[in-house]
Amino acid sequence: MAQTVTEYDTIAAISTPPGEGAISIVRLSGEHALAIAQAVYKGKNLTKVASHTINYGHILDPDTGTVVDEVMVSVLRAPKTYTREDMVEINTHGGIVATNRVLQLLLGAGARLAEPGEFTKRAFLNGRIDLTQAESVMDLIRAKTDRSLQVAVDQLDGNLHHLITNLRQDILEVLAQVEVNIDYPEYDTDEMTTKLLQEKAEQVLTRVDGLLQTASQGKVLRDGLATAIVGRPNVGKSSLLNYMLHEAKAIVTDVPGTTRDVLEEYVNVRGVPLRLLDTAGIRDTDDKVEKIGVERSRKALAQADLVMLVLDASQPLTAEDRDLIAATAAKPRIVILNKQDLPVRLDLSATATAAEASAAEASGATGAAAAATAAAAPSASLIPEGQIVRTAITTGAGMPALDTKIANLFNAGIENSQTTVMVTNARQIGLLRQAKASLQSVLDGIAAGMPIDLVQIDMTAAWDKLGEITGDAAPDELITQLFSQFCLGK
Repeated sequence: MAQTVTEYDTIAAISTPPGEGAISIVRLSGEHALAIAQAVYKGKNLTKVASHTINYGHILDPDTGTVVDEVMVSVLRAPKTYTREDMVEINTHGGIVATNRVLQLLLGAGARLAEPGEFTKRAFLNGRIDLTQAESVMDLIRAKTDRSLQVAVDQLDGNLHHLITNLRQDILEVLAQVEVNIDYPEYDTDEMTTKLLQEKAEQVLTRVDGLLQTASQGKVLRDGLATAIVGRPNVGKSSLLNYMLHEAKAIVTDVPGTTRDVLEEYVNVRGVPLRLLDTAGIRDTDDKVEKIGVERSRKALAQADLVMLVLDASQPLTAEDRDLIAATAAKPRIVILNKQDLPVRLDLSATATAAEASAAEASGATGAAAAATAAAAPSASLIPEGQIVRTAITTGAGMPALDTKIANLFNAGIENSQTTVMVTNARQIGLLRQAKASLQSVLDGIAAGMPIDLVQIDMTAAWDKLGEITGDAAPDELITQLFSQFCLGK
């Protein structure tokens, strides 16, 4: 028979990643946490030891009396715990078998297996944290740079919570004043009430706008910048990925079409987290497998926040190169002219044709001579010079300049920003935009001369949307869905 799940159950889960390690932690939370742990523990009486102590002992199988593991057990009594319930954390030797065995014994002694994120959900339900702080817990776990770590810590400390709470309080105060003025019109005039609403709506709207301006920075810090490395085959895309990762993750050969799929890796470039997508070389091909890879590459290109277009500077510009230059023109991009350690034959002048490129190659104009000729030419370039970085990836030449270009393009004040409050996920951003729309409706209604009780509805809607950010006005379905995204044991 299925076990009935309630918020009053004592829950248990493994809180450390599976696999071998120095230690693993099995966590308990609930009214009977101490008694359940004591049922499988040999050592001091856990129900009588002081709170916030760690105790040496052994986990025993109650049925056989055999020792399962040598452990250290932390006893944490409510309310000064993560969940504001009694908690026990059992430090076992790292390893899949021993850790799972301890968990199974706790479940057999009366605990229920925790749902994903249920410990943090209890912290929210018991008033220890709000939804912005709960979301920051996962941001903290997933932080990819020092800056994203600091933003998560700031949110965990309640910076965003306090700001949203203050905004809601400002709105609540003016709503209360409006109610009084509506109920007792003899003590007020419509003009005074309208002016009060307008001033408060303008003030809150300005502060909401300020938060929304941090959204793009926060999203980059939280999720990483989706960066597609594109180019025709054998121009150095996989070499670029390997260099930025400092490991040979992608296969590199002089055979065109080696990469058949999109490879995804994270890298930190001067505080900017990049989600690198090394794509298959984009070209026309009859190879069925390569054709699938090319289609995936085109999809990655369309969805990318940043494009790093790699061109082979040692070869004349091809029709495929021109197509990629045109396809990426509307995207934020960096154009990498690679293989600068070889004679340079690439001509980026807008008037250069394939025939002229072939003629230039046949004439033997290379290296400095070709560069001088290009500099003297009056024709416009296909690519703005500000987007270009010249590299020789195999030697590392030009790579520091590439890092600088990435930081300058997308840091946008992230690394040196003194802003301590930042919105970092789509849920928060969406609700702020809805609150902004409601506040704008307040101002539009006042300008149109609408009755004050109708204008008040939009002001109340803004208050509700801000409340959903912190969880003060969030529906149960949203809370359940949000915490289901957490890892088991958190």
